[in-house]
Amino acid sequence: MSDVTNMLGHGPDAPALLVISAVALLATVGFHTWWARRHNHAPPTPDDTGARPQTAGPRTAGQQNAGQQTAEATTLWRMRTTVRDEPGSLAALCTVLARGKVDILSLQAHPLAEGTVDEFLLRAPADLPAADITRDVAHAGGSGTWIERADAHDLVDAPTRILGLATRTALDAAELPLALRQLLGRCTIRSLPAKTQGAASGPRADKAADGAPVEGGLEGEGTVLRLRAPDGEVITVERPYLPFTPTEFARARALVELDNRLGPRIPRSQDVLTLAEGNSITVRRADTADVDAARAMHDRCSQRTLGMRYHGPVRDADRYLNHLLSPRFGRTLAVRTASGRIVGIGHLLWDGDETEVALLVEDDWQRRGIGTELLGRLVSMAVEAGCESVYAVTQASNTGMVAAMRGLGLPLDYQIEEGTLVITARLDATPVSSRLPYDRPRGRAQRH
Repeated sequence: MSDVTNMLGHGPDAPALLVISAVALLATVGFHTWWARRHNHAPPTPDDTGARPQTAGPRTAGQQNAGQQTAEATTLWRMRTTVRDEPGSLAALCTVLARGKVDILSLQAHPLAEGTVDEFLLRAPADLPAADITRDVAHAGGSGTWIERADAHDLVDAPTRILGLATRTALDAAELPLALRQLLGRCTIRSLPAKTQGAASGPRADKAADGAPVEGGLEGEGTVLRLRAPDGEVITVERPYLPFTPTEFARARALVELDNRLGPRIPRSQDVLTLAEGNSITVRRADTADVDAARAMHDRCSQRTLGMRYHGPVRDADRYLNHLLSPRFGRTLAVRTASGRIVGIGHLLWDGDETEVALLVEDDWQRRGIGTELLGRLVSMAVEAGCESVYAVTQASNTGMVAAMRGLGLPLDYQIEEGTLVITARLDATPVSSRLPYDRPRGRAQRH
């Protein structure tokens, strides 16, 4: 090889030999490229008119419709069933689902003392009824099967979803009940402050007075979950149709512990609005730090205005404020004037598995659109929280509240209960605002 190199580099005909070698090399490369294209070993050039896979070119309208029909031909299901804790039990379950052309998108296992609870996210043919799925699962050895429709949100994997719920809870104390509901599915959540437990009455008084263990516990054959905060507050979660698993209990307890460690907190951003007459008001979230300012507003309100709001002895109105302004029981919006006085308060209250809205506007500031503004924002919060409806308890003579509810443009139900009017607005068709009033960046948003 060294002799050939010396001859090419130092021989008398070296330049000619180099030129001849270069031409031979180019000819070889050209022949190889032609051969590769002819035998489909290289991608086609842009001007190639040969046949290509359909996925490489634009789809026709007929192909798009066919693709849409294929996508719409399936249904998402969430299913939970208990299987024996022995080899092959899960395999038998997966086999019977595969026979029905049911695709398992995700699976979580919840070990129990006897057996294992398997939670599935399934994609099944649209014409396959849920009853057929549960029947097939029973034949494969599954017991206590529960199934319900799922949606695209359930496609998020469990760790990501739980981290998202923890983040929401960390940013806003009012998110804890909502996070627990999303974590545990359809359930009823109630919170009982420590100082009211001794005053409880009725068949549940003894349990409330005793409180829950520090580490929490499961009751009622596993369908009642009770957790206690360090201040003695008891949070009760009930789900009669499906017992809680130890894994769910641990996750719920972790969320409550996170909330306890972070303490009271709400977002402090605000909006500045300009009323029709030119006055500016500020709308922001409120909590128990605003009790004194809210009590001062009570003192400026007439007996009639307070009676319309609280439907009871007006002298007792002040004692409701600590409960109403606590983020644990809902969300509160306060309207302040340029001088800092609170002249209006709106509440969105978690009432078990229902949601109540309530408004109070100081007499001198009524009929200026403040109540309507507050109600619209509270409804946006309810939609964002996934509430199906909100209700307001008022009197038929409270024309301002009735008009504000009608101004929502939503389907309304009216009921008279013990002399009071209950108006329920269904939220299933309500568009959610792109940004909620307490979720704005720093700075002020001027509205006219």
